[in-house]
Amino acid sequence: MDAKLAQDVWKDPGLNVSFVVLNLKDLARDELQAAVAEFADRSQAIIRSMRIRNPQDQLQVTIGFSNHAWDILFPDAKRPKELETYQTLASDQYVMPATAGDIFLHVRAASEAVVYEIVRQFMIFLRPITDVFDETKGFRFLEGRSIIGFMDGTEAPALDDAADYAIIGDEDPEFENGSYAFAQKWTHNMDFWERLGVNDQEKAVGRHKFDDLELEDDEKFHNAHNVASKLEVDGIEQKIIRMNVPFSNPASQHTGTYFIGYARHWTVTKGMLEQMLEQGDYLLTFSEITTGQLFFIPARPLLERIAAGELF
Repeated sequence: MDAKLAQDVWKDPGLNVSFVVLNLKDLARDELQAAVAEFADRSQAIIRSMRIRNPQDQLQVTIGFSNHAWDILFPDAKRPKELETYQTLASDQYVMPATAGDIFLHVRAASEAVVYEIVRQFMIFLRPITDVFDETKGFRFLEGRSIIGFMDGTEAPALDDAADYAIIGDEDPEFENGSYAFAQKWTHNMDFWERLGVNDQEKAVGRHKFDDLELEDDEKFHNAHNVASKLEVDGIEQKIIRMNVPFSNPASQHTGTYFIGYARHWTVTKGMLEQMLEQGDYLLTFSEITTGQLFFIPARPLLERIAAGELF
């Protein structure tokens, strides 16, 4: 494993963020392949150029492909071991729906202008062959808190340890330094949440709102978020890299969280989602999940091979 060869799957969420999910148009395969090869090449030049032009803005980008896109673009190539088409997960009460998506873009930077310009230039090459399924603009909330007012990422791995949880290793050597990204959009009923009051909010999340200290187990709701989302296998906690980002149109009361999880193993993320449903994670009680899809994020050398047409 060499984190320097990976895309930006293990670093911070950024200050200004754009998530774009695109569907491939119904075009001839060779036309799609040629356009994707050009995009794989030109996108890296666009990123390098922007980092030279605006080094202070800490541009970070990830580009990914779904299982469906892999079938269309690379039908004769081997595929990552855990890449599959996400299927709707559900319990008796809640649903985490599967939705469309072939190409995934995650762009973040200190400057919103940089994010805009990267997406604008990317779409010059992608617009002729794709339709936009979803575009969501996110932001860093006050003190880095989630949109519901609690510190976010407290229980995530420290930056020095993060790569091991996000990046594929020699267990899948042809796709080493890649990653599995799961993207899911949550819309919150903020009126419901705010009526709870701080005491019940803390029980629902499992932490103090002001100082971020974890509550004792007997102080939490049985389905507190940090209980339901904590996955253990044989007594060992399993971790992924979360880069959750708030989004909001406050005048129209459309507010939520874009959940993005990067993982070395998709099975870990999937296990967390299944457990959240099974235990009825309290956050689900005032949230509607509207999108969900799994994407593979190739290592940069694999993007170069795509640009060269070696996977077609």
